[in-house]
Amino acid sequence: MRLRTPMPELKGVTEWVNGEVSKEDLQGKPVLIHFWSISCGMCKASLPQVNEIREKYKDKGLQVIGVHMPRSEKDTEIGPVKETIEKYELKHPQAIDNEHNVVDAFENEFVPAFYLFDQEGVLRHRSAGEKALNLLQNPLNRILGEE
Repeated sequence: MRLRTPMPELKGVTEWVNGEVSKEDLQGKPVLIHFWSISCGMCKASLPQVNEIREKYKDKGLQVIGVHMPRSEKDTEIGPVKETIEKYELKHPQAIDNEHNVVDAFENEFVPAFYLFDQEGVLRHRSAGEKALNLLQNPLNRILGEE
């Protein structure tokens, strides 16, 4: 997915946890979409930081949405995914995307991966992998007017 592309629809999700959201619900708000997988150690290590970002910027209107992207057949078991969501206190909406409908709409191949959209719903930053969260801070500050 290229920068300055409009946010795709969040459709075809297997199950929502902590409330369902649509692209329409997110209009006019900055949005961070976070792709992760239960079988990804790096993803689990980053989940507390994702929660910190959610809490730190919620007063600025930042909406955080998690998308669980299974990487194997075992990853499609919903029970363990829900247990992980609870264990890591992921209180923001979580899309369990067992059929990769959202994953494909975002053309995402990696976990963890972060897609940051501005208030107009336009992609302003994307990053993936080990250093992805570190790369997120400056674009986040720009979008939220924190510079």
